[in-house]
Amino acid sequence: MENTEKTGKVIKVSGPLITASGMSDVHMYDVVRVGEKRLIGEIIELRGDVASVQVYEDTAGIGSGAPVYLTNMPLSAELGPGMVEAMFDGIERPLDALYALHGDRIQRGASVPSLNREKKWYFKPTAKVGDAVVGGDVIGTVQETEAVLHKIMIPPYEKGVITDIKEGEFTVADTVATLKKEDGTEKPLNMIQYWPVRRGRPCKEKFSPSEPMVTGQRNVDTLFPIAIGGVAAVPGPFGSGKTVVQHQIAKWADADIVIYIGCGERGNEMTDVMNEFPEIIDPKTGLSLMKRTVLIANTSDMPVAAREASIYTGITIAEYFRDMGYRVAIIADSTSRWAEALREMSGRLEEMPGEEGYPAYLSSRLAEFYERAGYVKCLGSDERFGAVTAIGAVSPPGGDTSEPVSQATLRIVKVFWGLSSELAYKRHFPAIDWLKSYSLYEPKMRDHYVKTISPEWPELVAKTKAMLQEEAELNEIVQLVGIDSLSANDRLTLAASQMIREDYLQQDAYDPTDAFTTPRKMYLMLGIIHAWYETGKNALAVGVPFEKIEKMPVCEKIARMKFTEEAVREETFAGIANDCDAQYTALMEEAVADE
Repeated sequence: MENTEKTGKVIKVSGPLITASGMSDVHMYDVVRVGEKRLIGEIIELRGDVASVQVYEDTAGIGSGAPVYLTNMPLSAELGPGMVEAMFDGIERPLDALYALHGDRIQRGASVPSLNREKKWYFKPTAKVGDAVVGGDVIGTVQETEAVLHKIMIPPYEKGVITDIKEGEFTVADTVATLKKEDGTEKPLNMIQYWPVRRGRPCKEKFSPSEPMVTGQRNVDTLFPIAIGGVAAVPGPFGSGKTVVQHQIAKWADADIVIYIGCGERGNEMTDVMNEFPEIIDPKTGLSLMKRTVLIANTSDMPVAAREASIYTGITIAEYFRDMGYRVAIIADSTSRWAEALREMSGRLEEMPGEEGYPAYLSSRLAEFYERAGYVKCLGSDERFGAVTAIGAVSPPGGDTSEPVSQATLRIVKVFWGLSSELAYKRHFPAIDWLKSYSLYEPKMRDHYVKTISPEWPELVAKTKAMLQEEAELNEIVQLVGIDSLSANDRLTLAASQMIREDYLQQDAYDPTDAFTTPRKMYLMLGIIHAWYETGKNALAVGVPFEKIEKMPVCEKIARMKFTEEAVREETFAGIANDCDAQYTALMEEAVADE
């Protein structure tokens, strides 16, 4: 039988970039299959009938004259039950299925469905025959894992009347309902949706984020909070704890679904993620964290072009769960590797380079990714709200955030958690530098903090930042002329700042009590430290020597209060506050009597 499939012809190969002729029938970002092994590639440039294709697999052995098979379809994600708990590569091929087929090496041209076509899911309808439905309406549910109820939705832009719907066990490809469209045609519906990864999924309305995403990390939630639906960057040099910070946020953040993308990461780091996440117990459900996690693994030894696909695939999956009304946290580690891939492909395309060889469109590509985050009103007849919160790690060479990727990211994101190698070497975790980090969401969330934590919270945070800034200035003086040159008030400020740094901001990720802190506990802890400081100033004013304040027995209790269990939080902290008042009263009475 004659092959009538449309093909082009390779005329040039340059690493992961091939140039092909006879491509007049294609569009930008269409998927093609290259060579007899049918390597997957994506069109990234068109000039007449000549197309440039970035290939997501190793192009060794591909030569001039090799066929290029056209699909006339954009690179799309396959969305449906079976994604949660799964581990995919950058182009959404399930790693367990690839391993079963080919062993521990992914064969070139390997093609397996993203979703298991044999596994059966129990579909429970929520719509009935005769219901008029529009894009985004939920017609049924599948209990995907113990932690995630997967909602089967009408694809965006579709509408009509349900003429048939079934209950029972089905594979994702089985027809579960039939939709009669407005033109009279009937469309069978299964549990799979396809969506082009480079195009954002639609929503009814997008809102400005105003509610904080609680992470349980005191440094983040107190000084540099991120909003639900917000965007943040975590830049830092090698060894400063980017991965640990991201793991903590994945584990503790106020999110229903976590999408973790390893973009160009070292193989051993991705191995650690794949080994650790299934063993981490999710504090919300008591189950494995993988029960609400999707992992996308793209390691540094995989073809560089696949890094771009992994980023877009991850954000598309995140938007799909957002459309169900879930709060999704997408963690990309790291966008610098993606930018390096863009630089390589731009160089091979012989484009005019921008700063440090990166393409001139670097900022717009990063913006395209981050702008797909947000807090939205979902499509559908019922009122649902969902959110995608995007947190991207940036790996600037040597920790130099003046380089192009960091600067382009900073122009886009609203939260900057700048990691410091100096803090990391001091074993201060998380190593977020409070002197250079910031959050632009804080003013918008002030009312929420006043209602949910305390009217005093914004003032406490402002005082804390001022003290840390003052400490930095005093330390410069100390380095020049010594601590003995400081006044008692300045030494008290240094002591209180040390309490904030070591007893409040520093957090033990491996301690079951200290790994996560509720907003209420944060407020009580910070209040006690500031009360100790303010009362200390009064004590100095009546003649109490600083040395006695420094050696107060309550200081040890303050140092250990972060290890207080939530169940005994209120009474323990009340006891510490009473001890503080009693000890200060005794010191001041003694000072007055001595006079």
